Amino acid sequence: MEKVKPKKHLGQHFLTDLGIAEKIAKSLTGHQGIRKVLEIGPGMGVLTDFLLMQDWDLYLVDIDSESIRYLHKKYPDLGDKIIEADFLTGDFATVMQEPYAIVGNFPYNISSQIFFKVLEQRHQVTEVVCMLQKEVAQRIASPKGNKDYGILSVLLQAFYDIEYLFSVSPEVFNPPPKVNSGVIRLKRNEINKLDCDEKLFFRVVKQGFSTRRKTLRNCLKSMGLTESLNQDPIMDKRAEQLDVQEFVGLTKKLQESWNQ
Repeated sequence: MEKVKPKKHLGQHFLTDLGIAEKIAKSLTGHQGIRKVLEIGPGMGVLTDFLLMQDWDLYLVDIDSESIRYLHKKYPDLGDKIIEADFLTGDFATVMQEPYAIVGNFPYNISSQIFFKVLEQRHQVTEVVCMLQKEVAQRIASPKGNKDYGILSVLLQAFYDIEYLFSVSPEVFNPPPKVNSGVIRLKRNEINKLDCDEKLFFRVVKQGFSTRRKTLRNCLKSMGLTESLNQDPIMDKRAEQLDVQEFVGLTKKLQESWNQ
């Protein structure tokens, strides 16, 4: 079969190192007993080959029609489990119908958007094993107080236990990206609902990191802080100094101050 050419506008960098592909595949644990797996952006199936060896109930999604044609020829038995679609706009909650895991070499230019989609489907997505730009991977896995800690760190850590697994150098891709890559694993935690208004929690986290070097008092002033909350010592901190539970507490304080 003729090889698929990586497309720059789709952010495609095809993994060529079989050892790394196998290592990524083996990092998927089947957390919470899940057997159904969705691979995002399989390209020519380098990772897919190792996933199939592990006997997952595997689905493939790719936005690239050339890759889809190639995958249908390579894996005829997968049939309609090979899906031509954009994961960001597709209704995969309906496609998968039950809890599932996500795996893949994520396009660097949309990796953050993929994670926001995962957050939307957090009650169905039990595990994610993925490769993405190293700095983004480190940010997601970073603890509070670290310069890498940010919006995605807090939002994902609220619902997932996250591990940074290993780094990957550019030369194992075609074409080589200009950055290093990192592989991380997210496992759904036991939190079904935060102890606060979740929509407000998301707003507070995003607004809190809107200007990293400013205190929360300055970042959140547009949200209508009461005088008492304005004087609260937590407002002297910066967003990067708060962990998930501290953000939950801040969200509750904001709610309560509005209700007084």
